[in-house]
Amino acid sequence: MTRRKLLRGAGSLVLLLQAPQLLRAMPNGASIVAVRVWPAEEYTRVTLESDTPLSVRHFTVDKPDRLVIDIDGLELSPGLRELIKKVRADDPYIAGVRVGQNQPTVVRIVLDLKQPAAPQIFTLKPVAPYQHRLVFDLHPAEEPDPLLALVREKEQAEAKAAEAVNDALGELLRKIERPPELPRRPELAASALRAAASAPPTPPTPAASAAIPSASAVLPLPTQRQLDRLIVIALDPGHGGEDPGAVGPSGLKEKDVVLAVALKLRERLHANRNIRVMLTRDADFFVPLQDRVRKARRVQADLFVSIHADAFFTPQARGASVFALSDGAASSTAARWMAAKENSSDQIGGINVGKVKDSAVLRALLDMSTTAQIKDSMRLGSEVLGQIGRVGRLHKKQVEQAGFVVLKAPDIPSILVETAFISNPEEEAKLRDPAYQDKLVEALATGIARYFAKNPPLARHRALS
Repeated sequence: MTRRKLLRGAGSLVLLLQAPQLLRAMPNGASIVAVRVWPAEEYTRVTLESDTPLSVRHFTVDKPDRLVIDIDGLELSPGLRELIKKVRADDPYIAGVRVGQNQPTVVRIVLDLKQPAAPQIFTLKPVAPYQHRLVFDLHPAEEPDPLLALVREKEQAEAKAAEAVNDALGELLRKIERPPELPRRPELAASALRAAASAPPTPPTPAASAAIPSASAVLPLPTQRQLDRLIVIALDPGHGGEDPGAVGPSGLKEKDVVLAVALKLRERLHANRNIRVMLTRDADFFVPLQDRVRKARRVQADLFVSIHADAFFTPQARGASVFALSDGAASSTAARWMAAKENSSDQIGGINVGKVKDSAVLRALLDMSTTAQIKDSMRLGSEVLGQIGRVGRLHKKQVEQAGFVVLKAPDIPSILVETAFISNPEEEAKLRDPAYQDKLVEALATGIARYFAKNPPLARHRALS
């Protein structure tokens, strides 16, 4: 088969594995240096990193759902082969990938989708360790209501617990009601059988007959009373996906350790049946800073706690810190440096500047920091800092303040916790230790409980959006 036959027809798609002779970069054109796929329930991101900018066109096709991307100035390369390998079977959005040479200098990528999606495709300029990036974000066609999801999760957890209690109670009742063994003498055994047959049936006990809903049953919409009495805490594991955050001397990534702590803290807080936790991310994917705030406001959170483990210029820096928002200058040079570093994560993680609707309105809203919010945040920070100080060393013995973007929800007490300096070898080892993570979780949970004990959450009318 000749190259001319392979490329004949503008609409034809040549599979990568069928054309090894095409696996080379276009002379003086772009070369793919890395391919990454970040699958998550919230959205899946595909990143193609190249040594020069890529020009792209895309369209969607339904029945079945597909996303078609044409990349100009590119020929098939070994790097693109990796895209096929990196799609996981459990990806919520991508069923498969096909890559081909659609035209002599155009590569076509077809993503077969598992569900209708709202794709967002954009490019990113070189930053930090990355060269030019072409990003495909696959979001659900209809964004689910996060508050409803929290209530559903609470009801399903309660149903599972009730089902387990019911199973244990039923087993106990079966043991209690089990008839005694029949007498060994045949004439007495026959008499006992006749008596049992003629006796009226024993009515079931109320506990045994109570219908316990299945955890997988379709649950009705929550009542307004259920919504109003719910306490919602937003936990924000920093970084994620394309943005690893700080990296320790042995390679431990900030994004991984803070996610582990947040997942444990969610489980710990859920011990209170009236508390539900919303995680801004529950897996390894990137969430822009403003989206983290927007998520907390969509579930009408009572608290916002962002969890980090930062690095410094020297490995000697150590100790935990807690930050609240500042309505002016930062409380210290270090706090200002820390805020600037965290606020730059959007550039590394890769934000689509055209994604946020009414972005100017949202930015204005985030700038409306109130004195009351900062005051409550300082109270929350003091309680949490006091408890963390019982677990390990503190970098600062008071709550610091700086202009962290992620703390700018005007109506939610918000703090950022630097659990330790991951750049310090000793503290990196602690952060890797599950037992130390458990101590951190207990300190955070106790600090939050002490804050609520002194500052009971105000009654609020929650409405499903």
